[in-house]
Amino acid sequence: MGVSGSGKTTIAEGLRNELGWPFQEGDDLHPAANVTKMAAGTALNDEDRWPWLERCHEWLSGREQAGTGGILTCSALKQSYRDALRKGGLDPVFIYLHTTHAVLVERLKNRKGHYMPPTLLPSQLETLEVPGLEERALTVAAEARPAETIAEILSCLKTV
Repeated sequence: MGVSGSGKTTIAEGLRNELGWPFQEGDDLHPAANVTKMAAGTALNDEDRWPWLERCHEWLSGREQAGTGGILTCSALKQSYRDALRKGGLDPVFIYLHTTHAVLVERLKNRKGHYMPPTLLPSQLETLEVPGLEERALTVAAEARPAETIAEILSCLKTV
C-alpha cells in the first residue's frame, strides 16, 4: 500500500517471484469511470473508491478461499479503506511503502504508460492516513534498490 510512485508494483512483482503467490495489480480492478477520471487529472473521492475496494476485497477473499496467499497492490490510503479490505474476517498484512516527496515526484515523472498523472500526487498525500500501531501493517522505507526492499519485507513477514 502507499501513494502513487511508492513502488507498489515493483515490490509486489518481486515478492511474487520470491513467494510464488498469485499477484493482482489493484489498478487493473478500477472501474473504467475511475480510470477516465484519474487520466483527466481529477482525484477520486470516497464514492469513487468503494466499488474498486469491493473488487480488491473480492480478490483477496478468493485467495483466502483458495488457500493460496496473494499479493495485491492497492493504495489503501485511509484506515476505512483498509477496514473494507479486512471485512468478513480477512486479516491481510498491509505493507506500507513510503519514501520522500522528492523520490515520489521523480518516479512519477519518469513513469511511462500509467493513466494516473503526477499532478494527483498531492491529493493522495492529503488523503493518506499512515497505518496505526493497532493495524496489522509493516512500514517499509522504499528508497533502497527493490531487491533490498523485498529482502527487508520477507524478513519482516517472518515475524508477523
